[in-house]
Amino acid sequence: MRHATVTLAVLSLLLAGAGAAHAAPADGPVPPGPVALDNPEFTANVMAPLQVTDWVAFEADLETVAAYGVDAVSVDVWWGDVEGEADNRFDWSYYDRVFDVITSKGLDLAPILSFHQAGGNVGDDYTSLLPSWLWPKYAGVTYRGIELGPTGLQHQSEQGNYSVESVQGWADQVVMNEYRDFTRAFEQQYGDVYADEVVEVNVSLGPSGELRYPSYNQHDEGTGYPTRGAVQAYSPLAVQDLRSQMLHRYGSLEAINRAWGTDLASVQEIGPPADADAFFAGLDYLDTQYGRDFVDWYNGSLVEHGERVLWTVIDSLGEDFPDADIGYKVPGIHWSMTNPAHPRAAEVTTGLIQTSIDLDSWATGHGYQRVVELANRFDGGPREVVMHFTALEMDDQPGPEAHSLAQTLVQWIGDYAFRAGVELKGENALAGGVASEEGWDNIDQAFETWGYLGLTVLRIGDVSSGVGARRYAELIATYSPDI
Repeated sequence: MRHATVTLAVLSLLLAGAGAAHAAPADGPVPPGPVALDNPEFTANVMAPLQVTDWVAFEADLETVAAYGVDAVSVDVWWGDVEGEADNRFDWSYYDRVFDVITSKGLDLAPILSFHQAGGNVGDDYTSLLPSWLWPKYAGVTYRGIELGPTGLQHQSEQGNYSVESVQGWADQVVMNEYRDFTRAFEQQYGDVYADEVVEVNVSLGPSGELRYPSYNQHDEGTGYPTRGAVQAYSPLAVQDLRSQMLHRYGSLEAINRAWGTDLASVQEIGPPADADAFFAGLDYLDTQYGRDFVDWYNGSLVEHGERVLWTVIDSLGEDFPDADIGYKVPGIHWSMTNPAHPRAAEVTTGLIQTSIDLDSWATGHGYQRVVELANRFDGGPREVVMHFTALEMDDQPGPEAHSLAQTLVQWIGDYAFRAGVELKGENALAGGVASEEGWDNIDQAFETWGYLGLTVLRIGDVSSGVGARRYAELIATYSPDI
């Protein structure tokens, strides 16, 4: 088990100050290099299946990966499975068995507090819905003057559809006690038993456990890869928050009209784009003050949601699992990046970037500044907060099919995390990526050049034999101080 220490690379950043840590120009890249090399912070993890059904095969896979140096197994702890039957009635029997099997093989635990739905996304072979009692419990609640009703906790998209995959961040204050109760129940169940074996607690902050909006998910039509996706800011709570934030920013409706060049007659006319297609086709999200303000609010709301939930989990864990970091995952939304019709639009609809800052600048993280620096909002707190970024195995595909810059995006994030002093670890986005030599070559480059400090592989079965097992063992042997 590895204990939390500050890497030499990150320490140099903190001592020098993030803004002046390197001599390279602010608008040029700062490749961090192989910061994981012989670094006690290096971690090599694998993801368990969404739900273990073949226990014999699972145990065999655990023995294989443990033998070549994997540290821990990441396990989704499904809210809908544990507390699905009734409020505050918890069934831990499945996790009692899973955790016991994993630790019996000498592996540590990296549980994910999965406050999201399983099923309906790429690679999902298991379904676990959010607790059935959740939506009706709060249907009669009035929050910020709005009676929630049966869909009041859910994201609503530009198409008018509601998502049941996770609770919208604008309803955090309504359901935060639920996250707190679940985390405390987890801590009470396992805090003594696995005090030393839990090395990281990852926290679901959105669909698929990622810090994002459900912009390309199943509740909408025609929004999947490689489209721009759909804006998810049309719920009554979201619209009310947008109005409140714009009034707070500008001070009056008159000032808003001056800034936006509009003639809104009342605050009630402030809202998300009335015609989202035109908003993107006309590049309003890039070129107008209204568009930049809207995207900034949308992005900022997502990051603030992440901060609230992470603090709740940190506080609820208390002093249990004393060596466990806290992790959050940011997806690599790599498509539509160079699409001339709406560049970077898929990253906008997922909420990951701002458009009021220079999207071409390394000094702004190419728009990812807030998302990366979320980790720094916990400096001085009781636990290290680690960011995980996906798509390490992917190539750029800038052609008209996808307009993808996946590998470039891995570099942007690595560069900016290093500038900001953020501990950064990675994942592969698709299981097939770790079955090819080319995918592993890209992962190697992320570690050699762009400062990634750990890897979690999707999933254990993909690195228990063949290319995946051989290349993962080679990576571990290169970077682990214990091998």
